[in-house]
Amino acid sequence: MPEGDTIHYAANRIRPILEGHVPDEIAIPHARFRRDRWAERLDGRTVRSVDAHGKHLFLRFEGNLTIHSHLRMTGSWGTYARGDRWRRSPRRAWLVLRRDEDQVVQFDGPVLELMTDSRTRFDQRIAGLGPDIIKPDFDEDEFLRRLRLDDPTRPIGDAVLDQRTLAGIGNLWKVEGCFAAGIDPWRTTREVSDEEALRIVRSVRPLMQESAEHGMQDAYRTIYGKSGQPCPRCGARIRVRGQWDDNRPTFWCGGCQA
Repeated sequence: MPEGDTIHYAANRIRPILEGHVPDEIAIPHARFRRDRWAERLDGRTVRSVDAHGKHLFLRFEGNLTIHSHLRMTGSWGTYARGDRWRRSPRRAWLVLRRDEDQVVQFDGPVLELMTDSRTRFDQRIAGLGPDIIKPDFDEDEFLRRLRLDDPTRPIGDAVLDQRTLAGIGNLWKVEGCFAAGIDPWRTTREVSDEEALRIVRSVRPLMQESAEHGMQDAYRTIYGKSGQPCPRCGARIRVRGQWDDNRPTFWCGGCQA
């Protein structure tokens, strides 16, 4: 699943194309939207802002209308100059917005909806999100407050994935954060101090911010996906096992994170 830095990176690429402008063309090729008249409803409206929170992206138009996207496991955003080859088949495009010589394309959904601004404020999928780990105003105290309201028997590696507690972090950054902080991801939140929980967040936050700016996520993989290889810190074997209800593959060092 694309993580928060990927979504912020997409927003950063889309913003200079659309923000403050009226799209020249809005196409909704997916059959799901055939009767929804998005192009008519958005025709002539300026894009007020392009922003992200956690794994959610918002294109906000004049007239209190917002396109909301969540990519889940399959979706993708792309920006292209006219004539450039798209990275996915045009048949997989759900939304195309063109301004001048540039195109913004959303592929493969699966969550793409036109909603009112008021709904974005009250929809609990959005309103219930925790503080965004990437944003400059990230609130550490609010993160800790929400963490302590969670199930204290939940492993810390799973708890930090809960978007109601910490928006934007995903499985890759969970793994790398616990490793950088030297914390066993299987310890329960009850056994993890506030300072240790913050150490996980602080270890990956600047890397996620850099990835959001430059799209360099893969450069920060220290142990993720490296089961059976030696730990770069202590030489012990990197292990992997599915964690908690979603059974997310969790990599950790059997030596220095024990």
